[in-house]
Amino acid sequence: MGATIEDLERLDVRAGTVLRCEPFPGARYPAYKLWIDFGPEIGTKASSARITDLYRPEDLVGRQILAVVNFPPRLG
Repeated sequence: MGATIEDLERLDVRAGTVLRCEPFPGARYPAYKLWIDFGPEIGTKASSARITDLYRPEDLVGRQILAVVNFPPRLG
C-alpha cells in the first residue's frame, strides 16, 4: 500500500540552515553529522546525512536544506 495524502499532511517539513558539519566516524556507512538551525520555533537540531561522496563538510555550512522535524528520535 502506498502513502496517502493524510500521511503527507502529518509531516512537518521545514527549511533550515546548516550551522556545522563534520565527519561522523560512528556511523555504519560514511556520513556527516549536521547541526541545522530551523529558527526560533524549532531551534537547532542534529542529524546525519550519507552524502560524503557528493559534498565536503565546508561546502554544506550555510546551505539551506529541507527536513522533516517531527520524526521521533531513533533508538539504537
